Amino acid sequence: MSEHVGYVVKIAELSPHSNADRLQIATIFGASVIVGLDVKVGDIGVYFPIDLQLSEEYCAQNNLVRKKDENGNNIGGYLDPDKRNIRAMKLRGEKSEGLYMPLESLAYTGETKFEVGDKIEMLNGHEICRKYIPKSNIRQGHVSEGNRTRKKSVPLAPLFAEHADTEQLAYNLGAFKEKDLIEITLKMHGTSGRTGYLPKFQGYKRTFWDKIFRREGTPIYDWGYVTGTRRVVLNDFDDGGYYGNNAFRAPHAKFFEGKLRKGETVYYEIVGFTDTGAPIMPSVSNSKISDKEFSKQYGKTTVFSYGCEPPQSACYVYRMTITNEDGDVTEYPPDYLRYRCEQMGANCVPLLFRGIIPDNCGGWASPGNYVKEMAEMFYDGPDPIGKTHVREGVVIRIVNRPKFCAYKHKNFSFKVLEGLAKDLAAEPDMEEREELIGEEAQDI
Repeated sequence: MSEHVGYVVKIAELSPHSNADRLQIATIFGASVIVGLDVKVGDIGVYFPIDLQLSEEYCAQNNLVRKKDENGNNIGGYLDPDKRNIRAMKLRGEKSEGLYMPLESLAYTGETKFEVGDKIEMLNGHEICRKYIPKSNIRQGHVSEGNRTRKKSVPLAPLFAEHADTEQLAYNLGAFKEKDLIEITLKMHGTSGRTGYLPKFQGYKRTFWDKIFRREGTPIYDWGYVTGTRRVVLNDFDDGGYYGNNAFRAPHAKFFEGKLRKGETVYYEIVGFTDTGAPIMPSVSNSKISDKEFSKQYGKTTVFSYGCEPPQSACYVYRMTITNEDGDVTEYPPDYLRYRCEQMGANCVPLLFRGIIPDNCGGWASPGNYVKEMAEMFYDGPDPIGKTHVREGVVIRIVNRPKFCAYKHKNFSFKVLEGLAKDLAAEPDMEEREELIGEEAQDI
């Protein structure tokens, strides 16, 4: 099951809406969610976070999409009938991050037994929700074949690990413990990249019998540099890909050639613009936010430039590993990552905080709540690199875990921008695009 699910929750906190007598605000996973007056403390229902797409069937059963009667009056809900996506928004001046529905909304599936904490995605063969990715916006063209050679299902670089998924902080507060060492780094809104110095496919060794029977033979691997996006291994930088070509990735990949040691893989974010001058991530008109102060601070349009001018781009490392020939992966601690980046002359994602979760959680109810409060000291405001646009948020890493363990936390303004980009038919987030590529180009 993916993390893009609904959650069975119990309403623990309600507060009045400041500008609507028939609405109130529920606090769910630390987020504000606008609900009706019929919702009471102690009620159990299902919470759908932003970035989900509800199924057609669920929306039809609960009259959630917009539709009009013969007189042109809306007799349905507020969701777009085609997109059916949930996004962050302000409703009469109050923030809302998600949708709360009663458990009765699931009755048509035949499922009646739910417990608080259950995750809802499929019920008795009925799809309820999925991650929202506007597939209609995907650029057509060559789709990379992933970690395979072009002719056969032979791994191009079998030890080249994909990016580790970073889950949402709000749903994983229980992952933190007292005395955990944490680092909070800037989350950057760009496209993922990875480069490794690893065993790479070089061709085939053909015996006499292979030639007689016209067999390709045994794959030969030798140490070489390999580069990829989040999920896909690139054979070249010339064609295909989400942007039409991957030429803007080439200088960042080549930067690491001759600098990585055998077995090292570096994971990084590329921000700014492509070689054609197009922004790597979609720009959004700030007027759509309906927040005068936001527009006053950041201008008419949000362009995620990170200090770059078209057609420039920049690369920021956030993770490094070393893999032996048996495929065992060792994670570099953040301090050693920064040391290796200093040796190579590479940029690291900015470090905003480093510290140990104190005993008794510093007075907070739990280690997770302490971490959330610390994260929210840094997750909003002008981006420290771009300065002309809002930051996306932060990533919180638990340093003392043997495997990469990190969680993301985005601010409300960015969530609104991200939702608007999709609703206005802008290009989807590159990492979301690659989730679709991952369905078509899995390793064999």
